[in-house]
Amino acid sequence: MSHKKLIRFEAIKGFNNVLEYPENMSGNWHTFFKNTNPITLELACGKGEYAIGLSRMHANINTIGIDIKGNRIWRGAKTAIEEGLHNVAFLRTEIDKITNYFAANEVADIWITFPDPQLRLSKAKKRLTHPKFLRLYQQMLSNDGTINLKTDSPDLYHFTKTVINLFELELLVDYDDAYKQPNIAPELHIKTYYESLDIAQSKRVHYLKFKINKPLPLAKDEILKQLIHEPATS
Repeated sequence: MSHKKLIRFEAIKGFNNVLEYPENMSGNWHTFFKNTNPITLELACGKGEYAIGLSRMHANINTIGIDIKGNRIWRGAKTAIEEGLHNVAFLRTEIDKITNYFAANEVADIWITFPDPQLRLSKAKKRLTHPKFLRLYQQMLSNDGTINLKTDSPDLYHFTKTVINLFELELLVDYDDAYKQPNIAPELHIKTYYESLDIAQSKRVHYLKFKINKPLPLAKDEILKQLIHEPATS
């Protein structure tokens, strides 16, 4: 690990807006934030640009950026401290352990912004919109809670649509090319470092907003395997 990363890992230990594998937080975030405002999560937040952007935009919402990489969280947490943003925090943990930290109905909305699309078929279960993860989110989301996916990966976009259709979830918004839509929600104008990289080179940003309005039967996971395939390579 580089010296710079070591410095940042040590620094976040003293940040009051960063929690690393905390205990007894499930159901107690209102105590941490000292209010009962709705909670929005940014999963795999990286440097936390979306968490910071949402907190600037919505003073009456508590936003939590979640990532395993403390050296990346450092950037967002430091910005929040410098700007005096008290409605944003960062949680260091693995996404598949997320239910350890949130109680039923404790989360209002989830944002997944430019995650690793995990393009290899063998890694499909690591996609953050795979039913494996959606079942975790469902345990925390309120009845009206939404999941927002913003990505430049056409493969992840179409995979997520396949999941939505297969499990008959409630699709609220579907933009194949978000920035070409008139009057998009201001939240969609927030851009992350990974968006600026244009890794997929698709020249467009996809956006899906949906609700998990019913149980996700395990039997359908096998059907999902048959519906997806390796993306074509040039």
